[in-house]
Amino acid sequence: MPGEISDPIVLAASLVLFAALAALAIIDWRTYRLPDAITLPLIAAGIGAAFLLGRPVLLHLAGAAAGYFAFVAIEMSYRRLRGRDGLGRGDAKLLAAGGAWCSVAALPVIVLIASFTALCCVVVLRLTGRSIDGMTMLAFGPFLALAIGLVWAIQRLVPGFPLFL
Repeated sequence: MPGEISDPIVLAASLVLFAALAALAIIDWRTYRLPDAITLPLIAAGIGAAFLLGRPVLLHLAGAAAGYFAFVAIEMSYRRLRGRDGLGRGDAKLLAAGGAWCSVAALPVIVLIASFTALCCVVVLRLTGRSIDGMTMLAFGPFLALAIGLVWAIQRLVPGFPLFL
């Protein structure tokens, strides 16, 4: 049945998604950059996967748009309030990819998981003696990539999961 984990389209799509997310996580962790050469095709691939799997493409398009514009709004607000960058445009494109792959309904869960895991990382860094303050840079892409991959996997493994739109 289309959309099940044993479906060859699901397996191929999952390999593409996980490979791109792993590459983006490593690149962002090392360079604080999420290259358009990976994020933009990942958005298109997510819409394509939704189509091939018979998912409501409009909800995946809405997910891409909402993810991008939500993070751009946060980025611009932070810059205006603090006078410096706090979230990069690459993060907005990666969240757009998450919305394209997992749908608009999954965006809050993706952001929650990413934020929670980033916060856990900060706590671990503090407990191991690293000085963390308001100026400390932390790549958010790896946490977004983890959250997107986790939500995608749950959607595939748990038929009828509420975020499977």
